[in-house]
Amino acid sequence: MAAPDSITLENLNGKFFMNKQVSTDPDPILALQGISWVTRTAVSLATITLHISQYKDDEGITHIDIDQVLTGGIPGTSEKRALNWEDREHNDHIFGEVIGKSRWTNLTDVQDEFLKKDWAKESSEGNVIETYVKSVTQGWESSQIWGFQMFDGKRHYARNVLVTKGDERREARFIYEYLE
Repeated sequence: MAAPDSITLENLNGKFFMNKQVSTDPDPILALQGISWVTRTAVSLATITLHISQYKDDEGITHIDIDQVLTGGIPGTSEKRALNWEDREHNDHIFGEVIGKSRWTNLTDVQDEFLKKDWAKESSEGNVIETYVKSVTQGWESSQIWGFQMFDGKRHYARNVLVTKGDERREARFIYEYLE
């Protein structure tokens, strides 16, 4: 289901699942990140649901907490984002030791052309969310832009994802359906 008008980057609270029919296959990115074939196969067979909670703390900083759940209630990764562009260390049971940061930004400030592509008017003319994560042990870096994209004439929460490792580069677009 398309995201209702009440769902914005300032209010992402809800449940979303990745539409694998229109999203890029994540396998090449996961392989570059050193994720095992067994885990990649499980991800390819499962439905990935995001449980998103967004709020502001007492200092006015936006926080986005996301728990990924795979088919059958299997826990995926958890994302705890504070949109203040400060490094945060995290030990993820899938990606290992990482350092990440997130912030509000505008597409005019994004350098990579792929990350700037295909955004709906509200995202291309307003703020988007930028995230950056670096693996401490595997040598990869990931940059993402979150916002809304139009697919089949309908508005959807989306992420453009870029992962690099050395000279290798992988791009993906993930489109999410709104559940509740």
